[in-house]
Amino acid sequence: MNVTKNKLEKLNTEYSGYIEGEKIDKFFEDFGINFAAGHWAAGDFLDRFATKGYNSNDPTFSSDIVSQLKRVKKAGIKGVEFHDVIFIDSSYRINENIVEEVKATIKELSLVPTNMNINLWTDPKWKLGGLTNPSKKVREEALQIALQAIEIAKKVGCRSVALWPGADGWDYNFEVNYGKQLELFVEGCETISKEAKKTGLIFGVEAKLHEPREGNMVIPTTHLSALVAKTVNERTNSKNMGVCIDYGHEQMYAVEPAATVYALKQFDVPLVNFHINTAKLHSNDEDRVFGTGDIWRMVDFIYAAIDTNYNGWFGEDQFTYRVDPVKAMYLSKEIFANLAKKALLIYSKKEELERVRESGDQAEVINFVKKIILSS
Repeated sequence: MNVTKNKLEKLNTEYSGYIEGEKIDKFFEDFGINFAAGHWAAGDFLDRFATKGYNSNDPTFSSDIVSQLKRVKKAGIKGVEFHDVIFIDSSYRINENIVEEVKATIKELSLVPTNMNINLWTDPKWKLGGLTNPSKKVREEALQIALQAIEIAKKVGCRSVALWPGADGWDYNFEVNYGKQLELFVEGCETISKEAKKTGLIFGVEAKLHEPREGNMVIPTTHLSALVAKTVNERTNSKNMGVCIDYGHEQMYAVEPAATVYALKQFDVPLVNFHINTAKLHSNDEDRVFGTGDIWRMVDFIYAAIDTNYNGWFGEDQFTYRVDPVKAMYLSKEIFANLAKKALLIYSKKEELERVRESGDQAEVINFVKKIILSS
């Protein structure tokens, strides 16, 4: 981010009060905040209760990739994340026509491609896992899909490639050999990270406690993800692998998201990407509009990103089933901007905050930040 004394002074002048409209874009530009949305946040949403999609009764609603990109633009969002699966056909080959269509569309709309996510969970062939599938043949196929995603990311112009291993894990005790499964995952990540580095891309993995796996995913916490990344980096003598923190995934196991950011910094593990959304503590992966939960935790989380000098993207990963996706994406952007302003206001008083913290007086710490957090 671009945080200087002169910039911070603008918070009480140019950016006083609630920020909205075009002022948000100026605010992001001034402070070097990179804001994006996953293309899926702009599409139709379905679940096991509405298997046809919540917008399937609207004949004017199209969920093809070009329509999704146009909605991202309409929401006033600069960056866009992709899933590799939209660029491949039923035989898992790259569809060059779609690649060119997407490249032309993002150029026309002045969008910035940010991250390419490797999809190893949608196809039923991955139901027992991708990189850790019991079948060696399926594991090899999964690895080839992951390596192909790197090629797609390069073609589209992304800076990073990421893996959320949704199907890798277990549903029942004794179902898998935990040690063997973890080693398979580390080995797969090692191969992907090496190839990504050759291509000039950084690679990250994203943790989640469970869902769709009912027991745990192979990397249920960001802390274990960080250990995997650190191990891969040691084996490859590089720092090309890191992690993506999904705010809602952290909420699922009730860890403090801000503390996780500092842990990554402490252990020298790159923070490749942020996924932002809202979920309740110990709940499922709700992916609701950002900032509609505990704003103290959210401001603390953004403060940690500022304080650790995070320079990547904040990407909306949300499934707002019953809300117009353009309105939902814009709301997340607007609320994020205003919570980021609060975090920056606290950061502008960092030295004072540290002195209050050192006093050990919890009440005084709350007194120090309360008016910033609870006022506009």
